[in-house]
Amino acid sequence: MTSRRDRIREKAMARVEIADGPLETPCHLWTGPTSGTTGRGKDYPRMCLDGGTMAVHIVMFVLDHGPIPPRKQLDHLCRNRKCVNSDHLELVTHKENQRRRDQARRFACEAIAA
Repeated sequence: MTSRRDRIREKAMARVEIADGPLETPCHLWTGPTSGTTGRGKDYPRMCLDGGTMAVHIVMFVLDHGPIPPRKQLDHLCRNRKCVNSDHLELVTHKENQRRRDQARRFACEAIAA
């Protein structure tokens, strides 16, 4: 009999495509529903779990690394919100997450302008 953890992982991975990304390991790109295309939480993967809607990247991180401590957030090291590879997620403070987001946006704008 498979564990609950294995069933959750299997359910999530059924909607994942493996793709090359900027890191050594591939991105696991979510192909299922997201939080929508607008607002601050746009494009984050979502799945139904135990009657509620959960952020898939958080589910995958918790399965692999345990609970997220208070006052910590997950930062996508690959900069792709649809990636649910827990190896591409890092626990950071809100301040650090915002700093990295702003830095990534600056680099993207500089690349477009060049």
